[in-house]
Amino acid sequence: MEYKKIKPKKIYEEVADALQEAIRSGELKPGTKLESVQQLAESFQVGRSAIREALTALKAMGLIEMRQGEGTYVKEFQADAFSFSLATAMLMNQQDVMHLLEVRKIIETGAAATAAKKHTTENLKKMDLALGGMKAALGNEELGETSDLQFHLAISEATQNPMLTNLLLQVSDLMQETMKETRRITLFSLEKTTDKLYDEHLVIYEAIAAGNEEAARSAMLTHLNNVEEILEEFFKQSQI
Repeated sequence: MEYKKIKPKKIYEEVADALQEAIRSGELKPGTKLESVQQLAESFQVGRSAIREALTALKAMGLIEMRQGEGTYVKEFQADAFSFSLATAMLMNQQDVMHLLEVRKIIETGAAATAAKKHTTENLKKMDLALGGMKAALGNEELGETSDLQFHLAISEATQNPMLTNLLLQVSDLMQETMKETRRITLFSLEKTTDKLYDEHLVIYEAIAAGNEEAARSAMLTHLNNVEEILEEFFKQSQI
């Protein structure tokens, strides 16, 4: 068997990764001014050219901005720029997250109702497979997150509307990346919570399979309202 050769990372990539992780963890918050190129070079013990390349890469990802005569800053999340990349998820604050959840409610309740009307047998098989993954995910946060996302995307596909699917992919990718740590702590860490989430998804599935549009819409809203409550509680606890 032939294996793909692993290429060693270049120095600037290592620097970019370190700065990206600092942004992800919140150590470097939106609006924070970065040190000068010289100071960063000394801190990382690398050449200034490596720092410049790393900053260029982060700028291309939309994580930092260079202000003429002022310096380099971690970018603020721009809610009016709806073309999201996963990297921008690191820039979202609590209010942005709740706004995004509201967007999901608007989109996904309608998607669930439409899926109840237009689904195929193959669509139901995909939802059922995702449900099985959620049920098996106890103690495996990554599997739980993946199966949850797959379930919601299967519903969007069941609408037979590719534009809606693409839109939900944008929102769901961003939501999943933004809330990865939160979901790990709150949504998939406790057996009771995991069971409740599975049951909510099962109700959605059964309503769609039965072709009951209003029941599917209502079940999806109930599920997302519950997620909202969990997230709000997490934000309260994190501020204590």
